[in-house]
Amino acid sequence: MEEQHITQEMKEAAARAAVDSLVCSGMKLGLGTGSTAVHVIRRVGELLARGKLKDIRAFATSFQSEIECEKLGIPVFPLNSRELSGGLDLTIDGADEVDPRSRLIKGGGGALLIEKIAAYASASYAIVVDESKLVENLGVRFPVPVEVIPEARVTAALALEKLGAQAALREAVRKAGPVVTDHGNLILDIRFAAPQDPAFLEAELNRIPGVVENGFFTGPPGRVLVPRVYISRADGSIEVRGN
Repeated sequence: MEEQHITQEMKEAAARAAVDSLVCSGMKLGLGTGSTAVHVIRRVGELLARGKLKDIRAFATSFQSEIECEKLGIPVFPLNSRELSGGLDLTIDGADEVDPRSRLIKGGGGALLIEKIAAYASASYAIVVDESKLVENLGVRFPVPVEVIPEARVTAALALEKLGAQAALREAVRKAGPVVTDHGNLILDIRFAAPQDPAFLEAELNRIPGVVENGFFTGPPGRVLVPRVYISRADGSIEVRGN
């Protein structure tokens, strides 16, 4: 329990550092999903309540994040709305793994599809993590989530295995059956025995019929995604990577 408490403190420290240094009044702000991103949402809500921030137009990447925003009075809009017009000034999110080039694996919370839409629609992108999320190679220790439509559960798994991945259907916790995403899809968690090329696989996995999206975050076609990464260290310090 004490170790979990320390980890939560580290996540909160990284989240507060990112919000305090990057978020400005009037922003169109993407808010991520998960146990670290929730601290980002709470810090934004706190600053709005204190009048330190104003006129934030937020986009929430999951039902979980939207509900948290509602609790805190953060105005949330669809990405297609007139208020956001399909673009964001900044998105802040967590990550499951970060490699030395700041490429990411995301989707441990099952929201990878909308998280990627938000990330790739943002002028600036920031990631908040504790130091346990730093790895040399993506997809070896933590599985890569692949979101598939239900009808492609078996065919997509077979195609993934042909690429050298071990695929497992993600099962729900405290609910019988598989995890179902906010958009009614399923998640196959895949692992590789050896390091892979994340940029190649991000594009290649999405070529499989029935695959909606995958958890590699390296950038949209023609653009390299290099987020600013806030890393909370066990000694209490915050390391910042990127501009």
